[in-house]
Amino acid sequence: MVEVSKHYLPPTGLVPNSPQPLLHYRGLLSEAELRPEKIHRTLEENGWETQWIIRYGATQASHYHSRIHETMVVLSGTATIRFGVADTDSDLDKSTWGGAKEAGGIEITAKAGDAFAIPAGVAHKTHHTSPSGEFGILSPGDGHSIPAHDVAEALAGTQLSGFTMMGAYPKGCGSWDFSVGGEDVGNFEAAWNIKKPEKDPFLGDSLEGVVGQWKATTRSTGANS
Repeated sequence: MVEVSKHYLPPTGLVPNSPQPLLHYRGLLSEAELRPEKIHRTLEENGWETQWIIRYGATQASHYHSRIHETMVVLSGTATIRFGVADTDSDLDKSTWGGAKEAGGIEITAKAGDAFAIPAGVAHKTHHTSPSGEFGILSPGDGHSIPAHDVAEALAGTQLSGFTMMGAYPKGCGSWDFSVGGEDVGNFEAAWNIKKPEKDPFLGDSLEGVVGQWKATTRSTGANS
């Protein structure tokens, strides 16, 4: 039985977040299953497009994707991921370790084999990575697509080091943007009303995942707070 945790994150002054819950699939994949080409095939079968494999540095700016849902699967290492709030200082030391962030949000320890389904608009920030390493895109391309005729073949044998994740997005929905907070104030509904995927990235039609946990609703409000 897959353990799927749900986390509802309300809008903040700077971040839309979502009426749909963040889903955390704890220990979804065993060590033997953490093969990028195999994971890609599962994602593809469920209508999700693999766009990157990234080794993370010690920290990054909090950000959200304003018009697209995202799934991330941890391939190696451990890290803390902060969800639901924007940084309030561009200095990464201050925003990560100095408390320069919006109030609220949650922090989750992510380990190899974990996965997440992140609704459009939900802020996230990866930090406290272990083993430590330098940021780097390990897959072919610039992080917005895998430019290969056979993506599974292109990903096979990817050398993993440090804290590494793989990211994918619903097919036909374009690629991700990098909104750090404030860009959509006054129009949070645009992120809230992105159409939900037809299938969960890993669980397909199972009601344990996106299909059952995300509701096809339209939400609007006069205040983004």
